[in-house]
Amino acid sequence: MHLPIHYALSYPDRLNNPQLPRLDWSHINNLTFDQPDLDTFPCLRLAIEAGKKGGTCPAVLCAADEVAVELFLSHCIKFVDIANLVDQALGQHQLIAHPTLEEIVAADAWARKKVLQLIGNKPC
Repeated sequence: MHLPIHYALSYPDRLNNPQLPRLDWSHINNLTFDQPDLDTFPCLRLAIEAGKKGGTCPAVLCAADEVAVELFLSHCIKFVDIANLVDQALGQHQLIAHPTLEEIVAADAWARKKVLQLIGNKPC
C-alpha cells in the first residue's frame, strides 16, 4: 500500500522515493500466480462470467457495480451487498449478443435503474 498512498499524496507529480525503488526486471527470475479465490472476491467471478458472455453483460456489470459502490459509499448498503446487487442485475438482464452502441447505452441505463429497484428505490 505504500506505493498507492505515495501516488495519491504526490498526485499529479511523482516524487522521488528511495524506499520505493523502481522495479528491476533483470533481478526477477520468475513470477508465480495462484488461482484467484472467487469465493472471497465474488465480483471477480461476476466480471469473468460477464466477459465470457459478452454482448451487453459487461456494460450491465460495470453500471450495476458503479451504482452499488456509490450506495455503499453513501452508507446505504453494506460492502458485502455490492456483489449481490451486481449478481441480481446480471441475472435479470436480457443479453443482447451483438449490441449496437445504443443498445449498450440502454443496457447501462437499465442496470443503473435495476440496482435502485433492487434496494426498493429507498433514499438513504
